[in-house]
Amino acid sequence: MRRLTFFLRPGWLILLGVVIAFAYLCFTVLAPWQLGKNDATSERNQLIADSVDAEPIPVTDLLDGDPGAATEWRKVFAEGSYVPDSTVLVRLRHLDGAPAYGVLSAFTLTDGRTLLVDRGLVAAVNGSQPPPIESAPAGTQRIEARVRVSENVDPERAPAVQNGIPHVYSIDVPQETGVTGLPLTPLPVGERGAYLQLAEDQPGAFTPVPLPQLDSGPYLSYGLQWLAFGVMAPLGLGYFAWAEIRERRKQRTPAEAQPVTTESLPEPATKEERLADRYGRTR
Repeated sequence: MRRLTFFLRPGWLILLGVVIAFAYLCFTVLAPWQLGKNDATSERNQLIADSVDAEPIPVTDLLDGDPGAATEWRKVFAEGSYVPDSTVLVRLRHLDGAPAYGVLSAFTLTDGRTLLVDRGLVAAVNGSQPPPIESAPAGTQRIEARVRVSENVDPERAPAVQNGIPHVYSIDVPQETGVTGLPLTPLPVGERGAYLQLAEDQPGAFTPVPLPQLDSGPYLSYGLQWLAFGVMAPLGLGYFAWAEIRERRKQRTPAEAQPVTTESLPEPATKEERLADRYGRTR
């Protein structure tokens, strides 16, 4: 054990602490982070797949608190009319790889509640300017849409007004309530509520926002890689420790390293030889 005290040197102790901390992060932070993203993506993909062929339900089922209906991507239909002059443009969108704007409008249901509706995308003019926006059709309409959760608001990008039309950077029901001055009712999905995203060929729709690809992404493999790294780090430390012990054994002196055998011991002296060594030898 005395020969292993070199592991108590600062360099080895620091390396041990780094390996323990790295393995702990792999198992408690990094791997769960990626595996959690894989679970969330898989759940989203399943909801989208289920909604593709599902029959739309009345949006009032969500508003009236049906717990089985309160999911994102759910197909719904609503009856009512668009609110005139309620257009809001969403900046920093893309359509076929080119700059675009999202178009939002308010939609009042027949029961008087008002919802936020994403009417789709329009291409930007000259790469940056919004085109003329066609007004939503007047009168009573029946629209089909998907439920979408409000996006996160960037506090550094405040809404602005350009040519009399409000511009925002995210689709968020509470934010658009303040921008439009209308009492928008958020659908009870997500922390900040949800809005409606129009399906194709609906009254007032522009180019629909495409559905996400049903791909789980690399999150599962990344999570498994972090788990593997968490296992490999202690194993690597153990290998280096074993290699250090082996190298130190090789560097011992031959006398220390050579085992003692009966063949290497000198022959015991006779009585005559012992007397001669003590009193001297005669010629």
